[in-house]
Amino acid sequence: MRNRKSILIVGVGGLGAPAALSLAKARSAVSLGLIDPDPVETSNLHRQIIYKGADVSRPKVEAAASRLREIDADFEIETMQMAIEADNARAIIKRFDFVIDGTDSPDIKFLINDVALATATPFAYGGVLGLTGQAMTILPGRTACLRCLFETAPDPNEVASCREAGILGPVAGVIGNLQAREALTIVTGGIPALAGGILTYDATAVPRMRFSKISPRSGCICGAYERIEMKDDEAHARH
Repeated sequence: MRNRKSILIVGVGGLGAPAALSLAKARSAVSLGLIDPDPVETSNLHRQIIYKGADVSRPKVEAAASRLREIDADFEIETMQMAIEADNARAIIKRFDFVIDGTDSPDIKFLINDVALATATPFAYGGVLGLTGQAMTILPGRTACLRCLFETAPDPNEVASCREAGILGPVAGVIGNLQAREALTIVTGGIPALAGGILTYDATAVPRMRFSKISPRSGCICGAYERIEMKDDEAHARH
């Protein structure tokens, strides 16, 4: 998949499905990787519009790829019906130019973060809870990463409470589309809008978006803080 810029979507659910649709509709010269271990379930249909009733029990990656090729018959897609885990994440992620985090597992989000940093692969974090969502683009060594915000993943009990709260499909659609836009911007040489900060989308009343700048944290494994400090010191020395 290296003959053109490539984007990996980890998790083809509430976030990954709208991101994939957005990439297909853009008809850009990129290739796509889809990784997800799960089959389509009836409970997915009302909020993951990439799937149809006939797709139930079919692997999500295969059903999604079929739908995407209906939109763009020339779309180059690699499907991986598996979970991304500590023992395979590096080998998978390093083959791509950008990663879209479409997972609902904090542990996997942090795994993506750490492997993306190690392989210098930019990625877009996304998260949705109820009527709110967040998106953030991480440029390894240049901008704040997830561990600049949270050194460790949330407590399992907190995660369980969040999952019970559920997500609203349209909110996930907004975040997924933003992630796809960031991916296309970077792989086509543009400047991403969500790097260096986090966007929060709130649909509890009148929908609104807020972008908050996030500074890298000193001592974080991403090294962005130290790199910026070094550049500042060099700039001062020249003057």
